[in-house]
Formats: sequence, structure tokens, C-alpha cells
Amino acid sequence: MVEPVESIEAGPRRVLLVTHTGRDLAVEVARQAHRLLTAAGLLVRLIGAEAEELALDPAEIADDPDKAAQDVELIIVLGGDGSILRGAELARPHGTPVLGVNLGHVGFLAEAEVDDLERIVEVVVDRSYTVEERMTLAVDVFVGDDLIFDTWALNEASVEKAAREKMLEVLVEVDGRPLSRWGCDGVVVATPTGSTAYAFSAGGPVVWPDVEAILLVPLSAHALFSRPIVVAPGSQLTVELIAAWHGRGVLWCDGRRMVEVPPGARIQVRRGKTPVRLARAHEASFTDRLVAKFDLPVLGWRGAAEHRRKRSAQEEI
Repeated sequence: MVEPVESIEAGPRRVLLVTHTGRDLAVEVARQAHRLLTAAGLLVRLIGAEAEELALDPAEIADDPDKAAQDVELIIVLGGDGSILRGAELARPHGTPVLGVNLGHVGFLAEAEVDDLERIVEVVVDRSYTVEERMTLAVDVFVGDDLIFDTWALNEASVEKAAREKMLEVLVEVDGRPLSRWGCDGVVVATPTGSTAYAFSAGGPVVWPDVEAILLVPLSAHALFSRPIVVAPGSQLTVELIAAWHGRGVLWCDGRRMVEVPPGARIQVRRGKTPVRLARAHEASFTDRLVAKFDLPVLGWRGAAEHRRKRSAQEEI
């Protein structure tokens, strides 16, 4: 869902700048972004752990990361998808939009490349961006009747084997009904946003982000039926580690939040109540983004307009 930009009129306009300070390029781009934003009259907020290394002045320092995105208009993340997922983690509780500038490789969550920084700052200053809501996953881990861990994911929740030499034995349920039992390396449960991340690498389908669905992709499953499946957004997927197998697993959410899961544990995944809001500064369709990010071969495409011109020319002859 695309929403208009909401302005925060009380007090100065603030943006939270998030980056990977361990990279020289990221620090350099952060300083450039700070210079452009402050010259336009915006107040830049930094997370306390990054502020000392960035050495930006003037800047507002947020020592508590959980409150860093509170009362800011936008989070600008400079980095790859990992950094943008970190920005989403900061933003989600406050409903703050996240705009990513790619300093990584594919950077599928990013809205712009680093060469486009000046234009992106202009879009932020003019508030000429739009905001998309992306569905999330709510993830609960049960041992018996006890909830031992709960978290969320924007891209995916993956249940993987803890030991390299051992497989996991899992039973997958959909809406409380058994689907299949697999010996496997793990299972990925993903959102449409995450379909181009881990799920894509594991052989899952690419799902357009405005499609509401949940994906399940087995990892190296030893079974005749081990195809990726796509279920309704209101469905609940459950991955149970078979107790008799004695294999321990690890649950990762977005590659950032992790917990070990013992034999007999049940991981329940359903649609999350709170979405993540991504800022968009380009009008390019998802198809165009897919072609650009993966360098897909489209040589020879002429488009509907040219086909119409050719048809009209033939009719005139």
C-alpha cells in the first residue's frame, strides 16, 4: 500500500542518519549526506554508538537506540540490505519511514545508489517521496505450552540446522494441518519483500511486494515433495523439530535476531500486525527494479507503444 507523506510540523525537521561506520565509504557518504541535509535546514540525528566515529557537527545524539527513530520524519540508511534491515528494526515501533541508499552489492531494499545522493536529499527536503507499507511476520517459538521466544521479520524467518554434520527433521503445518515431514538443512518462511533475499537464493519464487502472501521454501530437503509453497497472508505456518531426531536448530529472523531451538520446539509464523514503512523516491515499477538489480536480459524488447505503432502502420498500407 502506498501512502502520502505525513509531515511532522512541531519543532525542527529531523532525519535519523544510520550507516555502517566500519566502512570508509559509508563514513564518507554519511558526511556528505550530513552536509547536504544541514545546508537545507534539516536537523540530523545520529545513534550514540555511531556519532563518535562520524564526528558530525551539528547533530542530535540519541543514546537509546530504541528511541532513536522517535519524532523523526525519516530514517536515511547508508549501506546494504543488512544496514537497511537494521534501520527497519529502529523504525518499526514508531512507524517511521526508511529510505535506503545502497552501498552494498545488490541492495534490493535500497531506493537509490550512492551516485544519486544529491537528488535523494532534494526529494527528502521537498517531501516528494511516497511511502509503501510492507507486511512483516510475527514469529513465536514454543517448547510444550511455554512461549520461549517471540520476534518479527521483514524479510524472512529461517529455521536451520545447528550442526553442519546433522540434518534437521521437521514437520510443517499449514493452518493447523500437517503438510509434509522433511529431513533437511532448514526451512525459510518469507514475506514478498524477502522473496528476493534468502528465499530467492534457496530457489523460491519472486513475489511482487504488493502481493500479500507468505512463502515457505525448504532448504536441501530429502523428499520427493519439497517444492516452495505460497499461502494466504492470513495463514499460519508451523515448523516442528521432531523430538525423536535429537537435532537442534537455530532460528534466524532477518539475519539479525537469533535463538537456538531444541528438539520438539514449534516455530509458529503468521502475518505481523505492524508493517515496515519504506520511502520511495522513484516511480520505477518493481519489474524495472528486478531487471536492474539482477541485470536481466531484456534486449529486443520494444514495448506496447511500438507494437501499436507497427500495427497502425500496417493497417494504413
